[in-house]
Amino acid sequence: MQAFFQELINNIQHFTWLEAVAVVFGIISVLCSKQNSVWVYPTGLVSTGIFAYMLALDSFKLYGEAVLNVYYFVMSVYGWYYWSKKDATQHHVAISYTNKRELSTAIGISVIGWGVFYYLLKNYSQSDVPIFDGFVSATACAGMWLLAKRKIENWIFLNISNFVAVPLLFHKHLVLTALLTIFLFIIAVTGYFKWVKLYKTQQSAS
Repeated sequence: MQAFFQELINNIQHFTWLEAVAVVFGIISVLCSKQNSVWVYPTGLVSTGIFAYMLALDSFKLYGEAVLNVYYFVMSVYGWYYWSKKDATQHHVAISYTNKRELSTAIGISVIGWGVFYYLLKNYSQSDVPIFDGFVSATACAGMWLLAKRKIENWIFLNISNFVAVPLLFHKHLVLTALLTIFLFIIAVTGYFKWVKLYKTQQSAS
């Protein structure tokens, strides 16, 4: 425990303003997501853009997560558009559960993505944790795709990713980012039940 707090103190001492901005906007983004607010995307663009740059630096070499944040950035643009558009009845896309095809696609993204990330990280990068880095990236890709589609199951995939990411970040001495991920994990659990409640409210009103 003493070693953990010492590592935390050391990490705080090396905490840059850039990482601070990324963390703050990451927190704001996930809180917006929990509330089903489209502001999840513009705030997320700031956070993911910074993290994509930071994690690719030689001091971290988390290339899988860096690429993941680039993917997050792109999906945030798409999600922002998708959430903002209206259907024929002039209503925004509503929260819903995945159907079998969508769930199969999400699982496919996770499994195939894990293999692709692992292969690329193992053979074309200096990553020393290709298995775990690849898994975190692949499951998060699936979760972000479901979030863009406004599917309730996005929380499950994102939290699987968060669960594995926490020890990975501690391993890389990114203590504050690991603590942020723990916070995001907790928010994602409450976010799942919040979306289920919102979905039931939608169904009652229709």
